[in-house]
This record gives sequence, structure tokens and C-alpha cells, in this order.
Amino acid sequence: MESPTSSPLGNPSNTTLFTAAESESVIKYLVGHSIRPYTTGILIPQSASAMVPVTLQDTTTTRMMAVGESCPVKACMSYVVGGAMGGFMGLFQSSIAPHHTTHQMTTKETLLDMRRTIVSSARSFAMIGFMIVGIECIIETHRAKTDVWNAVYGGGFTGGLLGLRAGVKAASIGACGFAAFSAAIDYFMHNSTLFNPPG
Repeated sequence: MESPTSSPLGNPSNTTLFTAAESESVIKYLVGHSIRPYTTGILIPQSASAMVPVTLQDTTTTRMMAVGESCPVKACMSYVVGGAMGGFMGLFQSSIAPHHTTHQMTTKETLLDMRRTIVSSARSFAMIGFMIVGIECIIETHRAKTDVWNAVYGGGFTGGLLGLRAGVKAASIGACGFAAFSAAIDYFMHNSTLFNPPG
């Protein structure tokens, strides 16, 4: 009596072998056809279960995305947004802050004082936003990671630079404060239901 051939799994069964042509046809069926629909020579397997076919983005879109994700553009956008927020904060502060003057201010003097407060606040917020986002982007590019430590390092470095004018102690306090604030903001942005609504 002829003994059955053992399979690679150890179970006795009849072994079925594919020829080279059959193996190649199975691989082509599983991976996808060998026709390259793009002139770049990139072969993208198309899944039969996918509702939307996979497509490549054109060169213009890819370049625009690269420009939008670059550190200078991010820093400049943060400068503009920070300036707008600082201007709003300056307007709010100038409208409720008591004026320590010896005489009653005229309307012109009040408007000039409000403008100085708004410009000063907008400039400060814009510079802080520019520095934090720019430094964080450079650190993220260097580390090649996207995590909370980028915000911590960026905030700490920015706080240290801003506080260095008042001495080493002030720089250390500023670095710790900015690092903690950046970590809290990053945690809030990634875990708050306001920015991440439940789906």
C-alpha cells in the first residue's frame, strides 16, 4: 500500500504543485495587473473591494502640499494668526484697563492709547507664535517624529530665548513655563471633543 505524501504542515495529504506559469498568473491576480497606467512608472495595485480607485496626485498638487507643509510657511501663517489674536487681546485689554492719568483723556488720546496697546500685543503674540511654530517644525523635521515632545521642545526653546534677556534664571523659568503650556495645548488639541468630535 502506497503511503500518502506528507504536506509541509505535517498532515498527510496529496501534494499539489503549481507550474511556474500558474504561479505567475496567481501572483498577478493577487497583486494586480502589470499595466502601468501612469507615466512615472509607479505601479499601484488596485483592490477589487475598494470603492474609490487609487490615483496619483499631479505634480502641481504635490508641490502645493509640500509648500504648505514647509516650516517657513507654517511659521509665517502662525505669525499672521498670532498677530490677529494679539490684536484682539490688545483691543479687549485696552477697553477694560484703567488709565492712570492725571487728566481726563480725550477721544483722540484714547484711540491713540488703544492703538498702541493693540499694536504692542499683536506684535508680541505674532513673534511668539512665529518662534514656537517655526522651532517646533524644525525639531519635528530633524526628529522625523510627530509627538508631544516636539511641542515641549519647541515651547521650552522659545521660552528660554525670550527669558534670556532677563538672565539665566528667567530663561529657565520661561523655558519650563512655555514647555508646560505647549504640552497642555497639544494635549487639549488632540484629546478635546471640540477639535476631535466623536464619529
